[in-house]
Amino acid sequence: MGDMRILPMGQSAMLVELDGLDAAMALFAAIEARRTAEIAGPHDGVRYDVFAGVREVVPAARTVLVRFDPLLTDRGALSAAVRGLTDADVSVERTTKDVTVPVMYDGEDLQSVADLLGVSAQEIVARHAGHAWRAAFGGFAPGFTYLTGGDPIFDVPRRADPRLEVPAGAVGLAGTFSGVYPRQSSGGWQLIGTTDTPMWDEHRTPPALIQPGDIVHF
Repeated sequence: MGDMRILPMGQSAMLVELDGLDAAMALFAAIEARRTAEIAGPHDGVRYDVFAGVREVVPAARTVLVRFDPLLTDRGALSAAVRGLTDADVSVERTTKDVTVPVMYDGEDLQSVADLLGVSAQEIVARHAGHAWRAAFGGFAPGFTYLTGGDPIFDVPRRADPRLEVPAGAVGLAGTFSGVYPRQSSGGWQLIGTTDTPMWDEHRTPPALIQPGDIVHF
């Protein structure tokens, strides 16, 4: 999992700082896999009791927040167990899903992104829709998920002049990430399309359509 620094966050949480996004995603997947195995019961005759009290795992770009019940899990033991996780722990089955988001590629910045990357607008569309993206972490607004792992061509700067109003459903690019604005807001991402698929629905469980670890197809 690489180098990590574990910091206490109150009495019932700890923040794990890592080298970067790949390490954060791997650790999130490993903790979720072990936690899922514990909830499901013995896995191949082994119980992962130290993870029994883990209540929530929240990934970010370089950190993973782990919330736990201090009455069920000792912080020191949990910290040691987290440090001991390996890539093999990710192989334990956990619940993720494939999400398909239909897109109308009519974004205001589509042509400028194409010009920036030295390809046609049609090729931007083909490359964006032709590669599966993986949900890394949520942020910015409820239902906004940072997607990574698309076509290697996508590494674009944010707009020099952010928009005051970006419509809900706008599909954008920033750096190596893609994402969908869940509601109208300000924003500086390069907009390449729109979708009618709601990213956030308070009556849905969970409310966010895309969860960390999910595979997204545009």
